[in-house]
Amino acid sequence: MENNRIKPVDVASELSTSFLDYSMSVIISRALPDVRDGLKPSQRRILYAMKELNLSPGGKTRKCSKIVGDTMGNYHPHGDAAIYGTLVNMAQDWSMRDILVIGQGNFGTPDGDPPAAARYTEAKLSGMGVALMADLDKDTVDFVPTYDNEHTEPTVFPSAFPNLLVNGGTGIAVGMATNMPPHNLGEVVDGICAVIDNPHMTVDELRQYIKGPDFPTGGDVLGFSGIDSYFRTGRGSVRIRGKIDMEVTDSGKDLLIIREVPYGVNRAALQERIAELYKDKILTDISGIRDLSDEKTCIEIELKRDARPQVVMNQLYKLTSMETSFAVNMLAIHDNRPKTLAMMDAINFYIEHRREVVVRRTRYLLGDAEKDAERLEAFLLALHHMDDFISIIRDSKNRDEARERLQNYTFSTQTAESLGILIRSQASIQGDRYVFTERQVNSILDLRLYQLTALENDKISGEYAELLVRIKDYLDILANESRVLGIVKDELKAIKDRYATPRVTRIIPFSGDMAIEDLIPNDTMIVTITHSGYIKRTNSAEYRVQARGGKGVKAATTRGPKRTQRRTLSNTCSPPRTTTT
Repeated sequence: MENNRIKPVDVASELSTSFLDYSMSVIISRALPDVRDGLKPSQRRILYAMKELNLSPGGKTRKCSKIVGDTMGNYHPHGDAAIYGTLVNMAQDWSMRDILVIGQGNFGTPDGDPPAAARYTEAKLSGMGVALMADLDKDTVDFVPTYDNEHTEPTVFPSAFPNLLVNGGTGIAVGMATNMPPHNLGEVVDGICAVIDNPHMTVDELRQYIKGPDFPTGGDVLGFSGIDSYFRTGRGSVRIRGKIDMEVTDSGKDLLIIREVPYGVNRAALQERIAELYKDKILTDISGIRDLSDEKTCIEIELKRDARPQVVMNQLYKLTSMETSFAVNMLAIHDNRPKTLAMMDAINFYIEHRREVVVRRTRYLLGDAEKDAERLEAFLLALHHMDDFISIIRDSKNRDEARERLQNYTFSTQTAESLGILIRSQASIQGDRYVFTERQVNSILDLRLYQLTALENDKISGEYAELLVRIKDYLDILANESRVLGIVKDELKAIKDRYATPRVTRIIPFSGDMAIEDLIPNDTMIVTITHSGYIKRTNSAEYRVQARGGKGVKAATTRGPKRTQRRTLSNTCSPPRTTTT
């Protein structure tokens, strides 16, 4: 069978190897975000495809079908429905703390309504989405070939802001999952800058800057223990409670208005649950429910006249999803491996990423500046010996001969220094002679006649002097780690000044679970005990009601075959004992 290239293999071994390869592919290339830019490969490819389509925040939107098609055809060979779902998620302001995509059209609702088809909706990049890709064209990150080797794509974005902490993320891989809460951009930037200034900062000190999660749907985070747990270990459970306001109508009826629901809760499902509890006579103090269907007010609940609003509110927290838990598991890809991150780990990894981005960008800018300096050096020397160069070019038969003769034309290093030429990293020095490089010769041959004027000469000298200052600054940045970190801080603060918004989730102290007494109205009751051992509890208001045709107060009925017969206490032979509670 060797000629057919068939060989026997152990099934168990083959299944183990294949499943391991599949698992690693799902973990690394699909389900988990990268710790540096906080994006999964599908999100990164969609944003990069939008950048290639020039969908800037100030420009026009394009059909989502076009965005999905370019992403699928050029970078992400998977289903269009999955790609469109990912695109929609990045445009929903109730799913992401700071959206990366600006959507136009029906992109769904917090009630769980699906978005319109991709052929009906349009989108473009938001300012935050553009910030993730800032300086992408300056060799700040590595590029790799796409799946068909026809294009290249970035392995990670430069990420001018810490997207992983700001927007969080969820994902289910093989044998592991991630669930990271969003945080406030301004607080995260302040925390990162503080860590740069004090690398040995403790978690307690860090929490003075980053208070905790900041969910886009608002709500209240109850207590600090869950926040402290995931700050230290990367795992914890955060209790979230929606916001309910109490109001009174002009007619005197009490209203409970649900203005904010916990993160991830479907408003329509919440309303159905409340209606179900009312139908099952669990919530008996509700007289009506209205869905106002706007962003500021979600659900309006009308109470009965004798209802206790605080008790009904506690029942809503206890029996519905108005109070939920967010299980934090800060799992992300670091060095091509999944890693559970404490808050300080996530911050340090991001700082290291930005430090590398600044260094690579500075090297790129230094290379460009040195190329420009090399070109301007050739111009200055040519203008200083203009007659010789014009003669050489005029007497040459063609461009190749002129290029060869110019390359053989040399200057003394003293001449170059007299013109203020200090940077010659791209030129070759032969002894005490200055020799043109091929790039310099081509630049001289491309000179236009108007550039030989005295005014242009002064302009070139000024540009060259500015280049020397910039080159010196770039070299100082590369030689000084503190300057690199200072640039990281300055750029983060610029992002904060431009895009930061106030916190919408409140963090309040919490003593513990809700007691059963919090669900019961505090009413006065009459407890009646008979000599035979029977006990009855009666509301004090009902106890004082006079029954028809009777005397005294209403408390209990007599024993006998007719259970429905009711008598007053004054007609019974052995009056029961009563106690007021």
